[in-house]
Amino acid sequence: MTNPLISTPSIIIAPSLLAANFGRIEKEVKRVSASGAEWIHLDIMDGHFVPNISFGPSVVQTVRSAMSGFLDVHLMCSKPDILLKPFADAGADQITVHVELNDMIDGLIWKIKDLGLKVGLAVNPPTSLTLVRRFLSRIDTLLIMTVNPGFGGQPFIPETITKIQLANRWRNSVPDNVFRIEVDGGITLQRAIECAGAGADTFVSGTALFGQRNLSAAVRNMRRSIANKLKQCSKPVVDTFAASN
Repeated sequence: MTNPLISTPSIIIAPSLLAANFGRIEKEVKRVSASGAEWIHLDIMDGHFVPNISFGPSVVQTVRSAMSGFLDVHLMCSKPDILLKPFADAGADQITVHVELNDMIDGLIWKIKDLGLKVGLAVNPPTSLTLVRRFLSRIDTLLIMTVNPGFGGQPFIPETITKIQLANRWRNSVPDNVFRIEVDGGITLQRAIECAGAGADTFVSGTALFGQRNLSAAVRNMRRSIANKLKQCSKPVVDTFAASN
């Protein structure tokens, strides 16, 4: 059974705050809010799980105060369990944790759901996608990292396309698998088109969006290009968030 093809609003564009100008963070957030992008993606890095440090709940709270849109919080952290409630309280709508945390995943999924948030599960480029399969019926978003996480501006890893294709086949083969397929890392306009052709429906993009003078035009162009690609290849895209709200 194949999931039904639905309209363009199922495409989600999520500018990554990591690429914003932090000297004018509220103005940058308002740019996103006015751009038509559905989500804003917030990368939380602890300097241990990945070799970089970003920001904490206070920045997420600032973002929340400046916009009412969907806050997609990605925890690249070794001990996400102690961070779930602080980020929930700060205004997160979805919290994503990494499958590489192994035995912690079952408990983390339960805790995120208990906080009333949507659940994301991320997988790094070197990690086998088979590790996520048993969790797919319990999550809202599968985040396929298309670079090795830790720093923005890295080039896209082409081999991750096969992971997107496999995840999409799994989603289409089981009616209960209604998760979104999100991609993050080196997502330029052309890479977004390629990922859409493979089955992705949610696109995190940093420099390619924030680096444009007209963010609204960049978001519209990315959305239009992705929609055209989906029409060409008739890939099914499932609007699970609309269906669950």
